[in-house]
Amino acid sequence: MNDAHPAGEPGLLEFHVRRKAYASAAGERLDVLRDIRFTLSAGELCALVGPSGCGKTTMLRIIAGLDSDYDGTLQRPVAGRLAMVFQEPRLLPWRSVDDNVRLIAPAADAAELATLFDILELSAHRKHFPGELSLGLARRVALARAFAVKPALLLLDEPFVSLDEALARRLRDELAVLVRRGAVTTLLVTHDIDEAVRLADRILLLSARPAHVLAEVPILIPRENRTDDDVAAVKATIAARRDG
Repeated sequence: MNDAHPAGEPGLLEFHVRRKAYASAAGERLDVLRDIRFTLSAGELCALVGPSGCGKTTMLRIIAGLDSDYDGTLQRPVAGRLAMVFQEPRLLPWRSVDDNVRLIAPAADAAELATLFDILELSAHRKHFPGELSLGLARRVALARAFAVKPALLLLDEPFVSLDEALARRLRDELAVLVRRGAVTTLLVTHDIDEAVRLADRILLLSARPAHVLAEVPILIPRENRTDDDVAAVKATIAARRDG
């Protein structure tokens, strides 16, 4: 049994799942999530980090409204849109870059879209089709599509997975700019601890399945001021919390 409804404050997300389970092929109930509770404030970027298969994507699907079979409560932002970037870009191959974005945001202001494409370095590719794009460019289009709707809540499911480090770093920087410009409440799933530390305001460390929160690690240093030494110190804290 679940209760999902808008929260009382703009940008606020409250998540509490007492239990989420699946039925196996043998008819057994497999617990995936167990008593996970957290709140995201407006404009906060939080990263979910945990072992493969622990239920991180399941959490995003519950928040997005794609999975309603759970026991718990969910309060989404009271106003504004929700956008989700999946592990795969999921672009329509028969539509251009521009059309893929405008299909989601048909009323988007032309000047604002031009700025968005410029930030993501897509201006020269607006007339190209997905089959003509590298994976890195396709991931940029997926981000453009998400931000074009001006979301109040953004869900990111490993958006930079399988990219080389130099490209992933550039896309992280571009994402940080977009999140800061729009004050978007953001939940990021990643296996990359370095990525989580460089992007997030707070990190939730999850256990193996059935997942529960092992620790919350706030990062008080502003994102744009974090040095490599700062990142190393937070990563050491995370390692200690995991081992503890």
